[in-house]
Amino acid sequence: MKKLDTSLMHPRDQITMIIDKIYRSGLTTTSGGNVSIIDESGDIWVTPSAIDKGSLRPSDIVVVRKDGKIEGRHKPSSEYPFHRAIYEARPDIKAIVHAHPPALVSFSIVRQIPDTNIIPQAKYICGDIGYAPYELPGSEQLGAIIAREFDKGFNAVIMENHGTVVGGTDLRDAFQRFETLEFCARTIIYGNTIGTPHYLSDEQIEEFENQIPRLQPEMEKVEHPSDERAIRQEIKRIVHRACQQGLMISSYGTVSVRWRGNDFLITPTDVARWNIQNNDIVQIKDGKREPGKLPSRATWLHQEIYKRNPEVNSIILTQTPYLMAYSVTHEKLDVRTIPESWIFLQDVPNVPFGSHFAGEETILNLLSKDTPAVIINNDSVLVTGDKLLGTFDRLEVAEFSAQSLTMGTSLGSLIPINDKQVEALRKKFLG
Repeated sequence: MKKLDTSLMHPRDQITMIIDKIYRSGLTTTSGGNVSIIDESGDIWVTPSAIDKGSLRPSDIVVVRKDGKIEGRHKPSSEYPFHRAIYEARPDIKAIVHAHPPALVSFSIVRQIPDTNIIPQAKYICGDIGYAPYELPGSEQLGAIIAREFDKGFNAVIMENHGTVVGGTDLRDAFQRFETLEFCARTIIYGNTIGTPHYLSDEQIEEFENQIPRLQPEMEKVEHPSDERAIRQEIKRIVHRACQQGLMISSYGTVSVRWRGNDFLITPTDVARWNIQNNDIVQIKDGKREPGKLPSRATWLHQEIYKRNPEVNSIILTQTPYLMAYSVTHEKLDVRTIPESWIFLQDVPNVPFGSHFAGEETILNLLSKDTPAVIINNDSVLVTGDKLLGTFDRLEVAEFSAQSLTMGTSLGSLIPINDKQVEALRKKFLG
């Protein structure tokens, strides 16, 4: 994934930007968590101790020089010792994120490690996860235990009865790993609420990667008329909104909109979703891609959907917290929960993992006016529609329905509306 252009950003600004995103995403509290960067001089820039994460400014960031001298208006984070220990153990790590996100804390207090084979990108982004037994927060002993786990090659470690710590080649890399691991943990927890999660084997994931279609050839000339530029703006707005609503994370999510005929615009594969800009979006025309850009790896699927379904003008492929519970358990999402859900979705079938590339037409055979959405097991949810805002609304309705069903499971038996009520809805709203 393409890195944010941080080459000219001071470490203070990078840390402030990422800690703000962590806080706004509900992945840490006002006082919890810490972030650091080690620069080319060996100086460590770190968040301060006991300063509000919701209003942190660049001037609040503390630097601990290579010789141990501390500069700044505040004390460095109380967890600074394990940041230093990790950097000493792993010179390839240049940034660290530590926090107490709810799902990963749940794993830490039941003393389990999340299995990242639950979804493909969690395996690739996070890898196997280390485990550090409990030690006093802020102690040198805790730093030594965590550093030993990183020294084994882990890039993410569960801290017993505490939280998690991840490292990266830069701060964007560390944040993406942190966010993806928390999403992985939530998916497992919600999946256990409604059924039994199914995990992928390493061989399944490798086979999945090997069947991804080759890149489309580049077009020789590209034009950006006003209607095309308007679509770019619309896609960017919806992707950012999806990230803000928790319906997309930085490492996964594709949005496309039909332009003219079967030509369309689609999000790239190499940009953090929350940072996508208009010029990152890729034009696909006559089966060719805009020069110098890498479109979503699902471009082939989007292209085939547009060819076969003239009524479809927009597609969203993403991972949402509660729909993914149905994806990883392979349970059926019964949208006969409230009238709105059935009117918007009618039926949401599950399709096998890996069935959205060439050689397997399950998705393409199922999608229709009466089946606008499918859940891909251990992968994602795909939603189609006419206008992009309406497609996004359909996604929200599906996710809210999945959340209601997941939460309702703890209360008792789920009772859907009956066939007679469904038929009345069909006559009134669908003709």
